[in-house]
Amino acid sequence: MRILLTNDDGIQAVGLRALYHAFREAGHEVRVVAPVTEQSAVGHAITISLPLRVKEFKEDGFEGLGVYGTPTDCVKLALTALLDPPPDVVVSGINAGANVGVDLLYSGTVSAATEGAFMGYPAIAFSHDCFNPVDLTEQGRYAARLLPTLPWGDLPAKCVLNLNFPDLPVAECKPLILCRHTRVMWEDSYMHRLDPRGRPYYWLTGEIPPEKLSPDTDRALLTAGHITLTPLKFDFTDRDTLALLERRMIVAAPETDASPR
Repeated sequence: MRILLTNDDGIQAVGLRALYHAFREAGHEVRVVAPVTEQSAVGHAITISLPLRVKEFKEDGFEGLGVYGTPTDCVKLALTALLDPPPDVVVSGINAGANVGVDLLYSGTVSAATEGAFMGYPAIAFSHDCFNPVDLTEQGRYAARLLPTLPWGDLPAKCVLNLNFPDLPVAECKPLILCRHTRVMWEDSYMHRLDPRGRPYYWLTGEIPPEKLSPDTDRALLTAGHITLTPLKFDFTDRDTLALLERRMIVAAPETDASPR
């Protein structure tokens, strides 16, 4: 397979390097186009007011293109201008930290895969439930074994697959399980601190309350030790509320100069 590999932790991140080497070991052709610097939690942001600059990385058996931009910039630029021939699949990750529940909206990793899907390519995001991974070699090899087995040709257009690894050695993980994402929101708080000059600053923290989780959702299953896989689609329409509004409202067309008076 020809693979476009990207992420949001930056081109030198442990997770991206693990996937790169594992895919190459498995005989896949890998092209890396990833942010030069960490872009965690930038969501689906794109750069429209600055030029995008590209830097070539060659080191320790690795080569790729670093972009001074967001994960979505990387995918758009790669698929539009940098890669020929195009890839068979867009892969994003392995992210440092799980992407479950509402994280799907914040995540640059998931957004990069989503952009690939928007542009008509099969796409998958990989994440790991640890913010400071040291070695993700086995997770990378698991991903390399899994990738060709997925039924890409049967998936609907613009579908994104979202896979999360628990913070365990792969050999100790419970089996991969298909599940829905949780709708339980983070309960946020801000730590108030002082910098060395005595000026205040705030640091975001919080948690998804475990007691509110349904046991069949991604966050609960990941905590229980399962590798989780959730198919995602881009459709923000609240169909139940749309039906309610259609029953309860009479919506008139806006008046224009051509409207009868």
